[in-house]
Amino acid sequence: MTPVQLALLIFGLMLVLMVVRVPIAGAMFIAGTAGFVLQSGFSPFINFINNLAFARLANYDLSVIPLFILMGHFATQGGISKALFKFAAAVMGRFKGGLAMSAVLACAAFGAICGSSVATAATITGVALPEMKRHGYSGRLATGTLAAGGTLGILIPPSVPLVIYAILTEQNIAKMFAAAMLPGLIAMVGYMIAIAIYVRVVPGQAPDKEEVEKLTLESLMGIFPIAVIFIVVFGGIYAGFFTPTEGAAVGAASTFIAALIKGELTRASFIECFYATAMSSAMIFMIFMGADVMNAALARTQVPNQLAEMVVAMNLAPLLVVGGILLLYVVLGAVMDELSMLLLTIPIFFPIIMKLNFGMTPEYTAIWFGIMVLMTVGFGMLAPPVGLNVYVVNGMAKDVPLSESYKGITPFLISDTVRTLLLLFFPGISLFLVQYLT
Repeated sequence: MTPVQLALLIFGLMLVLMVVRVPIAGAMFIAGTAGFVLQSGFSPFINFINNLAFARLANYDLSVIPLFILMGHFATQGGISKALFKFAAAVMGRFKGGLAMSAVLACAAFGAICGSSVATAATITGVALPEMKRHGYSGRLATGTLAAGGTLGILIPPSVPLVIYAILTEQNIAKMFAAAMLPGLIAMVGYMIAIAIYVRVVPGQAPDKEEVEKLTLESLMGIFPIAVIFIVVFGGIYAGFFTPTEGAAVGAASTFIAALIKGELTRASFIECFYATAMSSAMIFMIFMGADVMNAALARTQVPNQLAEMVVAMNLAPLLVVGGILLLYVVLGAVMDELSMLLLTIPIFFPIIMKLNFGMTPEYTAIWFGIMVLMTVGFGMLAPPVGLNVYVVNGMAKDVPLSESYKGITPFLISDTVRTLLLLFFPGISLFLVQYLT
């Protein structure tokens, strides 16, 4: 069996296991184990596994993941999302489609202290969907807006996928966060523009006039804790007062205090925060382990290195190569979650990218490619036939057919496409803030 055939066999086995509903971590572990043993034998595999768990989980940088997840759960259970949406509705309610724009704004603000796309979508949906229905928004626009807005949870730092990318490629987490800031804001504005156009082009999707509360001191004070947390965490990181990991710990503690002050964090919800964080972290680390075994098996075939050399030898335009990789991510998004895609593909694609000449330093190339991958991962959270965010939001809107929710994300996918092309052809947008950290 040739190395290429063996690599295809490993991938094929993984996909078959996923089709029969084996969890993605287990599918990668089983396929990787089979490929490793076929090439090196059972004893070397046992030695590899013996050291794998400690080598992976003893990584100090990985502690930032459960800390940011805990921060998000404190924000969710502490009622912070309600204050965010109330403020956003007061600001944007005067415009046609204002409540939908408010939901996007609330998602962006919540994402700044959450780091999870699905958690952002589910949390803001619970607050915003009843209000949008009460004001006469169609189920199509309401669910489409909330599913798309949820992706801002990973596009605006802190972002768990971005942390994982930084760890896999040995990049500075603070610089990756800085690079994602401007594209994340562009995504937010792009979604709001898409709503403004959509409600005018397609009649009956939003009311002509909305009666919402006006901006008051109470609604302004409601977002004060979020603003303080964001400034403390990211201001502290960029000012050099603490590392991203320490910043995540400060953020989790600050969010806990803010939730206590609001008085909505009960003893039961406090325990639930840690339980949910443990469940999410365990899932992520199991995917890490499965991907490590899978990548070790693929590395032994030498196919990733051969693929990199082949791409370089073909002398293709670097942007064409990146575009092809991003299209592949869109396809993979139909069958895999974002973390699994990153852990499985970055060890293969990153060496290819780093061998191409984009007219930038290696560090800037790595950072820019990470942002491009992050943007495409967000696209995959919406695109059919899966679109995890669409399923989550639609599941909370019992009376809206899934087909309507998919129709509702169309304007946002167009916005995503425009933004991705903009960042692809103008890397300086992603790198604008990074230059001030070097």
